[in-house]
Order: sequence, then C-alpha cells, then structure tokens
Amino acid sequence: MTDASTQTDEAGIMLSGHGDQGQSQGDEGLPPHLRRHADLVADHIRRGMPFRTGRLGVAFSGGVDSGLLLALAVRALGPARVVAVIGVSPSLAADERRDAHDVAAHIGAPVVEVPTHEGDNPAYRANAPDRCFHCKDELFTRISDEVARAHGLTALAYGENADDARRPDRPGSRAATDHGVLRPLADAGLSKADVRDLARALGLPNADKPAAPCLASRIPHFSAVDPAKLAQVEHLEAAVRTLGFEDCRVRHHEQVARIELPESELARSMAAPVRAALLRAGREAGFAFVAVDVSGIQSGAFPLPLVQVTRG
Repeated sequence: MTDASTQTDEAGIMLSGHGDQGQSQGDEGLPPHLRRHADLVADHIRRGMPFRTGRLGVAFSGGVDSGLLLALAVRALGPARVVAVIGVSPSLAADERRDAHDVAAHIGAPVVEVPTHEGDNPAYRANAPDRCFHCKDELFTRISDEVARAHGLTALAYGENADDARRPDRPGSRAATDHGVLRPLADAGLSKADVRDLARALGLPNADKPAAPCLASRIPHFSAVDPAKLAQVEHLEAAVRTLGFEDCRVRHHEQVARIELPESELARSMAAPVRAALLRAGREAGFAFVAVDVSGIQSGAFPLPLVQVTRG
C-alpha cells in the first residue's frame, strides 16, 4: 500500500494522495434518476479523454461541484487516471485549501498544487466584472504549462454545472472554452440541486458545504484586489465562523466590513455578546467599521448588477 501522505507520479513527481484508501462506493444504492445522472457524467468524461492511457486533471476547489466531478471521474476512469489540481494563491483561504485536501483524500484522488500568479496581472487587479476570466485563464495556463506534461494529463475538466452555465456573470466559463476545458456536469445537464443530491447519495463529505467563492469575490468591482485586502477578508470570515455561523461573506468596502449571514442567523448576530465579538473581530482584521447586511447572503452580489445593466 502506498504511503498516505505522498506517492510518486509516473513522471517521478511527488504529489499528495491516499492511493487505495479512498471511499469507493458502488452504484447499487443510488436511486435510478441519480444513477442516470452519474452515468451521463461518466460518459461525458470518457468521451472527453482523447487517449485510453491518459490522465484527467480536475480543477479542484473542494466545493461540492468540483468534489462531485472528481468523485465521478475516479469512478469512471479509476484513481490512477485522475489528478485533482488545486490552484494556490492569496485568493484561496487556508481553511478552504485544507478542506480540499480532505475531500480529495476521502475520494481517493491524488492532489497536485499549482501556484498561480493572477495577482501579477494588472487586468486581474483592476477587478472589472471579467476578473474571474483572468483568474481562470491563469489557472488553466499554469496547468497546461506546468502540470500536464509532468503528470501525464491529456484533458482537463472543471465543475461548472448547468445552472451556472446559464448565468451571465461567469466569465471564467469563457476561459474554460478558450483552453478546451471539459465541463461534464453542465454537459450532462446537472443542476445545482442535482449536484447536491448526487453528492449526498455518494456520501461525499462536502455534499452540504455552502458555496465558497474565492476571496477576491468579496471586493467590489473596480476596487483594486491586493493581498492585504484578501488577508483582511480571510481573517474576519474565519473569526465569524468561530462564532458558530454556518456560512458568511465579508464584503470589503475599504474601512467598512459588510458581513453577510444566512437570514436565519441575522437575529443572533444582533445579540449583545455576538455583536460585540463581531465588532472586535472586524477591528482586529483592520476594519474601522463593521456592518451586518440585513439582506443576508447574496450570490453574485457585485457582478450580477453590472452584467444586467450591460445587457439591458
């Protein structure tokens, strides 16, 4: 049995992984409609592989979409032919990075980390609504240039689902198209709900994990992205979670931290001890003012209004 912490790639590269220690489950217990979903995704994965002996790289964040894709890829191709690729930069929170490794270990897929340098790109730092394009373009370029040959990758996939494919605020999708990246979940027609249901049925540990966009998504468009702001957001979000909130977003408005929480938890945030703890944590993170947004958590809070105005 291969050591649980590291194993050697066919090209002699060291990568983290758990070999045959992953949780492998059969399809027998899946409801028929979920089995059909799994089979459709597996079919798209196999058809996207140009060679029988090649490996598939999965751009992996540890979220439920990329987690399900990774699990289905391992089931379709076997763990020896799948590599989870994590892009590491200041926009990736440390706890998200740890969680991604834990999910990949559960699935039984080896992990390769690739440093990305989107922060060196002035277009990324400018933080226009196409910021995600520059981030994904950097990730896919790094994988093509630095990972594919070393780890024998002949195709790359990422976890876009059918609902996200229809949204206008996903410029990262354009980068995927430019680089020929596969999107098996979207091609198989799996919605966000389908992804959650199938992840639960397969027993994935992140099946109910809240969506966790990168830290840069917390900074309003046209306000520059820099490592100091990203660190402030990460610091305060970690502090909010330690107070027992199941999910949160910290929007960075220079001196003001605007905290978004699930609507069901807004009342608790205003209880005197919790309110004082939030204020203290915000100031420790470097903010002068701390606000709790009564609208709750808002997906696409910054890009969607701009995209809708542009399309209107």
